[in-house]
Amino acid sequence: MIVISDTTPINYLVLIGQIDLLPRLFGRVLVPPAVLDELQSHGSPEALQAWSIAIPTWLEVRTPSYIDATIRLGRGEVEAISLARELRANEVLIDDLKARKAAMVRGLKVTGTLLVLDRAARAGWVDLPSILQQLMTTNFRAPAALVRHLLAEDARRKQQSKQHPT
Repeated sequence: MIVISDTTPINYLVLIGQIDLLPRLFGRVLVPPAVLDELQSHGSPEALQAWSIAIPTWLEVRTPSYIDATIRLGRGEVEAISLARELRANEVLIDDLKARKAAMVRGLKVTGTLLVLDRAARAGWVDLPSILQQLMTTNFRAPAALVRHLLAEDARRKQQSKQHPT
C-alpha cells in the first residue's frame, strides 16, 4: 500500500499524541521534501518541530520526479499530490478542502485526519468522541455536520456491538 501525506494530518496527529496511528493503519507513509520542510519550519508548533527532527523509520521522504504546475496550492500540497500521482498511491492524506478537490480531480483517493481517527476508532484503538474533543482544542477546523455524522456513526457501531457481542 502506498500512502502519501501532506503536512496537516501529520501536524494534527502529532499535536493530539496520535501520530502512531499512521504506521498502524498504513505501515509506511511517504512525504515529499516540502512537507518535511513545513513540519520543521519555525512557524510550526514546537511539538511538531521536535517530532520532525528525528523522523521515525515508517516515514519516508521521497522527491517527486515531476511537479504538476497546474495545481495552484501550497508547495507541500503540490508536491504531495504530484508524488501521489507519480507513484499511483492508494491514498493521499490531505485536510485542506481545495487540496482535497485538486487531488480528487486527478483521480486520487483522499483521506483526511478525521477519517484516520474514524478508522482507528473502528479498530478499537481510540475513543472517537474523546479524540475528536482533543482535536478540536487545536486550530483544526471541519464542517460541524461531518463531525456530527462521524460521532453518530460511532455511537451506532458501539450500540450494535453491545446488542450483538462477538
